[in-house]
Amino acid sequence: MIPTVRCLAAKPSGFFKRSIDELSRVSRIAWNSEALHTPTKPYVLLDFEDASTVAGCKTMADRAVGGFSTASLDHIPADPATSSPAHARFHGSISTKLPQNWRVERTGYAAFRNQDRGFWLFGRLFWDVDPYAYLALRVKSDGRRYTVNIQTDSIIETDIHQHRLYTRHHRVQHQQQSDRDRDPFSPFTTATEESPELADKLYPQGIIPAALSDVPPESTIISASNSVTTSGAAADATGWETILLPFNAFVRTNFGLVVEPQTSILRQRVKSIGIGLTDRVEGPYDLRIHKIWATNGMSEAEIEEERRICGADALEVDEGVRTNWIGDNEPSSSGSESAPSEDQAATGSTPAAPAPASKGQNKGKGLKGLRDEWN
Repeated sequence: MIPTVRCLAAKPSGFFKRSIDELSRVSRIAWNSEALHTPTKPYVLLDFEDASTVAGCKTMADRAVGGFSTASLDHIPADPATSSPAHARFHGSISTKLPQNWRVERTGYAAFRNQDRGFWLFGRLFWDVDPYAYLALRVKSDGRRYTVNIQTDSIIETDIHQHRLYTRHHRVQHQQQSDRDRDPFSPFTTATEESPELADKLYPQGIIPAALSDVPPESTIISASNSVTTSGAAADATGWETILLPFNAFVRTNFGLVVEPQTSILRQRVKSIGIGLTDRVEGPYDLRIHKIWATNGMSEAEIEEERRICGADALEVDEGVRTNWIGDNEPSSSGSESAPSEDQAATGSTPAAPAPASKGQNKGKGLKGLRDEWN
């Protein structure tokens, strides 16, 4: 059977279109020898400007077990008047009301993820994000405690790697909440405060992983802009922002429980990516998602779109990406220049701010400045 133009243009993509797209991508990597160095261009995973990407996702809620929470994912067209791009709107309502079923002890969750990507010429199609350090998300949040979920082709199919979706709006609200007395009805009450027994079940080691805590860890890259508006809880109260989550900070869970021993994400075979809400705070929620992609830091190729959409809240160009992790080397006392080691470019942690370099030493920039942190 010969694929026609109509077949290749169909959405969602069929077998032939998926195969051609993947072969084209792999061929570009081989032709440009991109596998020999750390990528500087983004790898788009889910682009919600395309309505077919939204249609290719599935929503989940506790209604599947008789609960009353709802979840919807809609495609919202671009609005030139507000410089808002076309995006997906994840919205609904959370309810903790229990159904008339004695087997169900806990409700109050909603989520979405992309459906399986199907097959191509060489088997099942996965995302290979192994050369990348971060998962980037451009979102417009209402400040609730969303969680980013990554599922891979692991031995235990129900394993999911999770990381809290921190935003500036979330950080501001958390700081405001920490400045006042603990309120048992506060939307930022943690599982530990809600129920010690529940905390023991969720975190068997007795320690909440940094990536799932209420305080954003230093590894999370969030815009340092202070232009965010904190009045009101609607999604429109904040602007668009881009968050970078390091892949090596995700926590392995199974049915919401932290699993030991912890294992790294199988980055070569990522099956699905999604976002969930399990804070069990009754009421509506509203999260806008523009794009999800893998990256090694904000590049000059991305900065125009980043500034156009996020405005004053845009991230800066990563210095390591800009210089291809070579940096500005100064001659050493022996007259030679030091080249970056492979482990500096391959590690997936956050580029730490470079320490002041003395004369005759390299200035750590981007991923190149990570060695001291790991040592």
